[in-house]
Amino acid sequence: MRPVFRTHFLAPGISGGSGGPATGPSGRIRVEAPPREELEKVRARDPEALGRFFDRYIDAIHGLAARMLGNPTAAEDVTQEVFLKVHRALDRLDSSRDPWPWLTAITCNACREVWRGRHHKAGERTVPLADLADWEKNHPVSGDSPERDLLGAERAAAVQRAITELPDTLREVVLLHDWKGLSHQEIAEALGATYPAIRKRYSRALQALGDILGEAP
Repeated sequence: MRPVFRTHFLAPGISGGSGGPATGPSGRIRVEAPPREELEKVRARDPEALGRFFDRYIDAIHGLAARMLGNPTAAEDVTQEVFLKVHRALDRLDSSRDPWPWLTAITCNACREVWRGRHHKAGERTVPLADLADWEKNHPVSGDSPERDLLGAERAAAVQRAITELPDTLREVVLLHDWKGLSHQEIAEALGATYPAIRKRYSRALQALGDILGEAP
């Protein structure tokens, strides 16, 4: 039986702008949702509340897009497009719920538009340099075993590169679950899929990563 591949050493920490981190249903760190009264101001298009909302989520959205596209420059364009779409769709913001799955769905759709574009090719993908820096921030050198810390950092970087080789639909599930902290149910809702389909897709993604990294028995 092949070993179960895990990506839990992906860099999970994000600053989330002024929002700060919070632990999501899957145990990863995600942006803390604003209080309901703040979201109601955002939905009403209050300029100051909108500014705080965008500041809170801009790093998370850009980070997700960069990893999904494998290209930080393309992610900057996607991030701008996401906030334009968000601004136009604020009447659909549910102030009683965490907005992150909704923002995730908009970001994923924007990335899919790039994937379908003729200018996005696998050879153009690059692994963001911030990936290794993120890993090191969340796994500081212990001083007791620098060799082990170095191997861990190298392995994290290898996983990040392997993720860019995954098919787009598999890559997004791994990133949403293991890096952005969404549960499989939240991912299903964000992507318009069923829970069993997302579980199966996630399992296929881990299997593919194991193959890419040569972890087959």
